[in-house]
Amino acid sequence: MHSRSLTLLKCSIPSSRTMASASGSGLNDFARAKAEQLSKSWKGTSATGGTTKNFIGGEFVESKAEKWIDVHDPATQTLLSRVPETTSDEFEQAVSAAEEAFKSWRRTSVVTRQRAVLELQHLVRSNADALANSIVLEQGKTLGDAHGDVLRGLQVIETACGITSTLLGEKIEVSKDMDTETRKLPLGVCAAISPFNFPAMIPLWTIPMAAVTGNSLIVKPSERDPGAAMIIAELCQRAGFPPGLINIVHGTVPTVNAICDHPSIKAISFVGGDRAGKHIYERGTQNGKRVQANMGAKNHAVVLPDANKNLTINSILGAAFGAAGQRCMAISVAVLVGNSQSWLPELVERAKTMKVSGGFEEGADLGPVISPAAKKRIIGLISSVEEEGGKILLDGRHIDVPEYPNGNFVGPTVVEAVVSMKAYKEEIFGPVLVVVTADTLDDALDIVNANRYGNGAAIFTQSGASARKFENEVNVGQVGINVPIPVPLPMFAWSGNKASFLGDIGFYGKSGLNFYTQNKTTTSLWRAADAIGNRASVDMPTMR
Repeated sequence: MHSRSLTLLKCSIPSSRTMASASGSGLNDFARAKAEQLSKSWKGTSATGGTTKNFIGGEFVESKAEKWIDVHDPATQTLLSRVPETTSDEFEQAVSAAEEAFKSWRRTSVVTRQRAVLELQHLVRSNADALANSIVLEQGKTLGDAHGDVLRGLQVIETACGITSTLLGEKIEVSKDMDTETRKLPLGVCAAISPFNFPAMIPLWTIPMAAVTGNSLIVKPSERDPGAAMIIAELCQRAGFPPGLINIVHGTVPTVNAICDHPSIKAISFVGGDRAGKHIYERGTQNGKRVQANMGAKNHAVVLPDANKNLTINSILGAAFGAAGQRCMAISVAVLVGNSQSWLPELVERAKTMKVSGGFEEGADLGPVISPAAKKRIIGLISSVEEEGGKILLDGRHIDVPEYPNGNFVGPTVVEAVVSMKAYKEEIFGPVLVVVTADTLDDALDIVNANRYGNGAAIFTQSGASARKFENEVNVGQVGINVPIPVPLPMFAWSGNKASFLGDIGFYGKSGLNFYTQNKTTTSLWRAADAIGNRASVDMPTMR
């Protein structure tokens, strides 16, 4: 996940001149109407050139920051909002509000916490259109993909609603009249640092799990697209979350370091790039915090000659180019085994038919990448293929999208490479499919297992034996068999491994429950023979 958090963008102080420039919006009529409705309907976010608020102690608060970060529509470069570099005082206020909320929330009954999360589920579902519209405007996804972003977060909320069963403790009589009992108790104030590529889903990986287990939470959304998180904060408020339970602060490195260093914060969840993830893990754990960090990926799809050709090609194209390749579980490498190498021309031809346009446009398959800097980096990695002796079979570097001349567009790109090349070794995080070849399944397994990342891999085959061999021998955390993006539903747990993950406990599912709780074990002795209220004895007392 390349540079999805901690990116230091150009900072500035809002002025009447820059704010007024938003009135000359480059959005088309349809997108402008969506932006105006978002700005009118939601307290914490703007899509018409205003400012994004902090959310502290149940209030949307205008920051007193000196530095501000511009949020642009990736399809037009239109200024949508300005995000503050939250001040030290504001950050302290957020932590204090979370501490205060935790004192009473931890003692709130589990059924009351469940009821709040049930209401949040209803509200997120009812307001999915607003969340999706915000994602399209700020992140650039197609509208259908933005709704998928919301849906996958919604599934985590729905799973969290089962807390009255999943939080059950354990108890056993270990000796006569002696019991040992284990309960799961909340940690306290926790923090979540979210990436740009899933503005709704990733905050919803953490908010419902932290809240339903009795914790309070500080959320730092990506400075590139904070709008969805601000809408979710307002929905939490409407759902009955008490003031201070969920707080949102903004910023870049200083805010992240404050999260890592603050002694009242007990745990940090992070999704993003390698450099930021390693920094947060090391700094957070050195300060005694529990940290889970999901980082980079290079996911492979191994294609055997006996695979269903139509299913395989369509699956790989969707997984490689959906969301403009900006997914940590995107298929970024196709390993064509044996005779399946002959399918490459057809894969390229189908990729040519994919529509690149603005996210609100009907029939769009992929939208822009997040920023001009991301586009420049992706183009550089594509260019490196030819420089290192590979082939560019489909070149998306100079794609023309007439309706959006200023957009950060990169078209579907297919390159032939070998594993020593830069484009294979680095996470491109764009709509680029790297194709490598192998003679046998064993050779393909060697390629996948030698890669430093371990988020996921898929195999396409109609052979149960080949699928079983792949499942048993591939060294990644999440395996797909004829499934290109094997992200587990939230009743399971995220299980990326190797260099894709730092920490001992994964996201959501049973792992998420464990991440946000600590065990307390009590051993008690109450002798039944000592119970008061026994019948009086009328027998003659005797000396023994």
